[in-house]
Amino acid sequence: MNLNFLEIVSASMVLFAVIDIIGSIPIILDLKKKGGQIEALKASLVALSVLIIFTFLGEKLLGIFGVDISSFAIAGSIILFIMGAEMVMGIEIIKYDGPSGVSIVPIAFPLIAGAGSFTTVLALRAEYAVENIVVAIFLNLAFVYLVLKSTNWVEKILGDGGIHILRKVFGIILLAISVKLFMSNVAIQIHSLFPFLKEALQHS
Repeated sequence: MNLNFLEIVSASMVLFAVIDIIGSIPIILDLKKKGGQIEALKASLVALSVLIIFTFLGEKLLGIFGVDISSFAIAGSIILFIMGAEMVMGIEIIKYDGPSGVSIVPIAFPLIAGAGSFTTVLALRAEYAVENIVVAIFLNLAFVYLVLKSTNWVEKILGDGGIHILRKVFGIILLAISVKLFMSNVAIQIHSLFPFLKEALQHS
């Protein structure tokens, strides 16, 4: 074991910023308002399992299906875009009628364990010891669990009016994030398929 406090803190802060469970509260409340069943423990455990598995086997798993990280991120950005559009326009596109409610999709994936966090854990593997990354994942998911368990309290504090405003504001932010994620990864795909375009842009 090569546990390092500084590495754990650094990795935890990076993952906290990427997962951004605080910023996802309006999305979670919106899903709950639609009648989605939220099981905090199930969502947290599923996301924890997925992130740890992806930490060790991510690139290999995607490689089996011939999928790279940028393609995966593009797919995740489309899901996020649809969710943002639902919040802003007050429509329902995705039907959350599965047996597990919304606990697994879309909360565990892609809100908590999504393209951004997958890409992040793979990037962290290049800088930190894997055991420190695993501890950081555990710490973040423990906090996620606490936030998910507190949604009733948050709902009472904000009220219907506050939730409605946050829903619109964060819907637009979610749309912007999804577009940025989509564009940056499409650019990666274009550069990998047409490397001469990258060279031409660099010389222009």
